[in-house]
Amino acid sequence: MATNPMQRKARNSFLLGMLLMLVISGAVIAVLVLQLMNKMQEEKQEKLEMVSVYVLKNDVKSGQVITSDMLTKESVYKKFVPANATSNMDIIETWKMQDKEGNEIYIKTNEKGDNGIYKLYIKRNGSEYEVKQEDETEQYYIEVRNEKEYIELNSVPLVAKVDLNANTVLTEDLITRADNPVQDDIRKQEYNIVVLPVDITTGDYIDIRVMFPNGQDFIVVSKKEVEIPNIAGMDSIDTIWANLSEEEILHMSCAIIEAAKIPGSKIYANKYTDPGMQKAATPTYIVNSETLTQLRNDPNILEKSMNEIASRYSGEGSVAIRNNINGQLNNENIDTQSNLQTKMEESVTNSKNTRKEYVESLATPTTGTTAQ
Repeated sequence: MATNPMQRKARNSFLLGMLLMLVISGAVIAVLVLQLMNKMQEEKQEKLEMVSVYVLKNDVKSGQVITSDMLTKESVYKKFVPANATSNMDIIETWKMQDKEGNEIYIKTNEKGDNGIYKLYIKRNGSEYEVKQEDETEQYYIEVRNEKEYIELNSVPLVAKVDLNANTVLTEDLITRADNPVQDDIRKQEYNIVVLPVDITTGDYIDIRVMFPNGQDFIVVSKKEVEIPNIAGMDSIDTIWANLSEEEILHMSCAIIEAAKIPGSKIYANKYTDPGMQKAATPTYIVNSETLTQLRNDPNILEKSMNEIASRYSGEGSVAIRNNINGQLNNENIDTQSNLQTKMEESVTNSKNTRKEYVESLATPTTGTTAQ
């Protein structure tokens, strides 16, 4: 059947429109496919640029111990991550490993064992040894002249060098080993005779010192993290808890007894301003001969500690310090002693009263707000 020109024109226009629609649709699909491929490529590239690292879950104060439960693993862009950041908890654990003699156990990031774990090393007497672990006993050892020499490890907490905010990427530059390794003879001690800084709070680090009336001032124990007991919703005014070793407990006992015997003496605490960066001060207080005998005979103290203590207190300088303290014990100038005692008691009372006012102010509501 013949078609008239108008019908042919309409049909050709329809076919042309369909073809144009197919071309446009194909172009749109091609553009969408290209965009999708580019997006997939970008995501693939982003994944290649992302690395997993450990970050802090919460804020951390300078000197505060960092434990594994305070960390979480996150994926971040590689270009924003320090080179010494890690997502390997084994590496973090090695940051705090050392033997009982204080020798650091470390890894070499370019050396792994057959199991894919980084090899451990230690230096002793100028020589480097690989630290291995027995499968049966899980004990660490080194091989010296083809014989196993077992290593006893110290538990050395990691602490923050500076104040750190939540979501900070953890690196070795931000942490350090604690000055006080966890020892078998550590005990939690309570003291209420230490004159405290006004603004001391739980988590602060202190030296405990003894001052005698002739101006001599000695460090009894150094760099101890304190906990302030909370009583009925308020911090204690005069009581602290601290973890001390047997040696430190005996030093404190000796200092307390002597401070009580010498009028005008006091035992007080000094705060560290930046405990993560500041090293522990060296104790300067010298125990008396009775306490030294107890240290030598006490079975709770390791043999090495006893030898070190005996050696530390046998020098000429130690004897001179000890004699000066003993001289104070035998001082018979009653008027001078009475005056010094009065002045020191006033100082201690003023310190305690100021501390009491400070603690009470923390719990007292102010206008519109409550002090935290």
